[in-house]
Amino acid sequence: MPPRAGQPRAMLCFMPGVAFVPALLVTWSSAAFIISYVIAVLEGHVEPLVPYISDTGTKPPESGIFGFMINISALLGVITMYIRYLIIKKQNESSHFIRSSCNMFSLCIGLMGCTGMGIVATFQELSVPSVHDIGALVAFGSGVVYITLQSIISYKSCPQWNTYFVCHIRMAISIISCIAFIPMIVFASKISMTKIDWTPGEKDYTYHFMSAICEWTVAFGFIFFFLTFIRDFQRVSLRISTEIHEDS
Repeated sequence: MPPRAGQPRAMLCFMPGVAFVPALLVTWSSAAFIISYVIAVLEGHVEPLVPYISDTGTKPPESGIFGFMINISALLGVITMYIRYLIIKKQNESSHFIRSSCNMFSLCIGLMGCTGMGIVATFQELSVPSVHDIGALVAFGSGVVYITLQSIISYKSCPQWNTYFVCHIRMAISIISCIAFIPMIVFASKISMTKIDWTPGEKDYTYHFMSAICEWTVAFGFIFFFLTFIRDFQRVSLRISTEIHEDS
């Protein structure tokens, strides 16, 4: 029976599984790093041997591509983390494996990391180096804390909501990222100049090289970590409820 004029009608739209969200985040972020790197090398703006990630997005034309794609990655990161927060919240209602404040704290740390990514993408390394560096520190630092907290939460939810195999993988990625993050900061702090066209043998090159290796390790650690979310997200469906009012 059709609704009378002015009567609200609820319409439900079901989307089976949201695994495409972390999958898109992983694919898009990987493409952002690789495309910017290839263009920067082909244009002769950086040396092929392990530049900083930001070095590959400093000069045009790769700077525009890098900024656009990293901002989209930050947005996808926000969506992924929020859905992850909702999943844990729902699971915790029946299992009570963590405090709700811990789940919220993890989300807030993750959102800080995404904000840092946006700062990195918006403020170029050579244009506003201090702001860019702060954004990078927030992005990587918050990211490492986020994946570590998520690894701990995963263990807390075993065996009902996660397998120990997945938990071990997540914790391994977190440990590697944490280990790489510390020398990344230490070596970067010893570099006395801001430049992107590094060549072997020049002053501070060793510090740059070691710091850049650690940076790429942490960055792809994040990517592989979010890859492990795909199976969890396959079990979740989004339900969007809207109301439509028909006027007489």
